[in-house]
Amino acid sequence: MINDSPIARWSVLIIVAFTMMMGYFITDVMSPLEQLLEQPIDKGGLGWSSADYGFFSGSSGFINVFLLMLFFSGLILDKMGVRFTGVLSCSLMIIGVLIKLYAITAPLAHQTFHLHILSFIDIRLPLSAALASLGFAVFGVGYEMCGITVSKVMVRWFTGYELASAMGIQLAMARLGTASALSFSAPIATRYTLSTPLLAGLVLLCIGLVCYLIYCVMDRKLEAGISQTKAQETDKSSSSDASFRLSDIGAILRNPGFWIVTFMCMVFYSAISPFLKFATKLMIEKYSVAPDVAGFITSIAPYGTIILTPLFGRIYDKYGHGVTLIIIGTTMLAFVYFGFSLPIHSSIFAIFLMVILGIAYSLVPSALWPGVPKMIPLKCLGTAYSMIFFIQNFGRSVIPVCVGKANETDSTYTTSMLIFFGLACTSILIAILLLWVDKRKKYGLQKANITKN
Repeated sequence: MINDSPIARWSVLIIVAFTMMMGYFITDVMSPLEQLLEQPIDKGGLGWSSADYGFFSGSSGFINVFLLMLFFSGLILDKMGVRFTGVLSCSLMIIGVLIKLYAITAPLAHQTFHLHILSFIDIRLPLSAALASLGFAVFGVGYEMCGITVSKVMVRWFTGYELASAMGIQLAMARLGTASALSFSAPIATRYTLSTPLLAGLVLLCIGLVCYLIYCVMDRKLEAGISQTKAQETDKSSSSDASFRLSDIGAILRNPGFWIVTFMCMVFYSAISPFLKFATKLMIEKYSVAPDVAGFITSIAPYGTIILTPLFGRIYDKYGHGVTLIIIGTTMLAFVYFGFSLPIHSSIFAIFLMVILGIAYSLVPSALWPGVPKMIPLKCLGTAYSMIFFIQNFGRSVIPVCVGKANETDSTYTTSMLIFFGLACTSILIAILLLWVDKRKKYGLQKANITKN
């Protein structure tokens, strides 16, 4: 089959990973602009508060979580396949960015959005923040849908080969998108306008859609090769995909390893992604770093993952010990946030902690995601990934709101850093539990991935 060719499968990796990288760029393109967004309107800002920005940062998961869209994304993926779902996800991301771009550029600064439902939901935001949050929420549907689709593409093309290495490189390219947004968004916005980085991301995202259409052509060839062979081991992935039933969801829910990995993802990414959205302002206000440089310090972590994630993935492919890598990474993460909570104001100390964060940010995903196919059959892998991402989005939606409010009441950032420290400690306990369950259920999470020459 076509995926037996290293050139073909690594070409597929680069193509779909580029599309995902553009999504990651858009996700964090506004993160370094928090101070600019919070400036008064007469000084070029939008007059947002820290709470407004926190609401906006968490809004990417609102539709996915509260309208269950991420769960349905997995069903769409397993029923309709990677080609249809990938194109749909790219289209939704583009629509979301267009809404967000309008919110930033339209003359809405003096208008207010107020939503009051029953007695426990009372939302009052600048209209620009409300529309930007709506756009981010629509974008989030496409972004998460794209994430589970690319993950299934990796499994589809690399099972039995360099799966962890492939996922590591895919994650590395995604982190390159994050690092680029953190590094260059603020200087571009300072030189031009607030909307310029977002507009650049929109153009890149359109290019990503074209790249995915190229992949669709290659995937048709893979599907044709699978349908022509009669060997069970090569035909299994095709028949499994076709035979997905809603009853398979029950088998996923009864799998204890699935739940442990799900809560690990929720806690770990709740301790990472929201932190990066607030880290630039943290560097400026606590460590006295110049605004133009603060984004570069924040980007040390994602830049580090570009090299380290594929490296750790290669180690997992050849030698195994995936859960061990996860335990080491979560322990390092707890050390980082404990360090940030200390009353130390040295920028050198902050850089040191960001380097350690980059290592932790590489260790955990390089072993976590390649372990999921060892527990879940390919036929329902899309649904499993979507359920993991769905629950994960609870944390990624709630934590930014909590951190934004904490920063309003505690300008030293101690409270918010202790929130992240608590999440990191929880992830350590979950990782230890995963090791215990793996020994009992024999998932093979500690075994090497490469089984074919």
